[in-house]
Amino acid sequence: MPTYQYRCSECGHEFEEMQTITADPITECPNCSGKVQRVISGGGGFLFKGTGFYITDYRDSKYKEASKKEKDSALPESKSKDKKSNTSDKSTKKTDSTKSTNN
Repeated sequence: MPTYQYRCSECGHEFEEMQTITADPITECPNCSGKVQRVISGGGGFLFKGTGFYITDYRDSKYKEASKKEKDSALPESKSKDKKSNTSDKSTKKTDSTKSTNN
């Protein structure tokens, strides 16, 4: 159901009203009972409230998997090697700390 915007020509009061398309326009101001006119408005469009609304949020799982594979293959070799070396560093740090606590 569309929302129509009205403005009173006497008191300047502006208000919106949800009406069916076939309904007659409102002619009387609810504030002062003066004459109102329907105002042309841009409409509401889409309102996204909250965080994380992206075009890819509702993609199917096959698309997401293919996209992930494509991203992983696009990484340069040096970055993927750095990730592997960082994980091996973490494992040696854990073993070093366990050795010092056991002594």
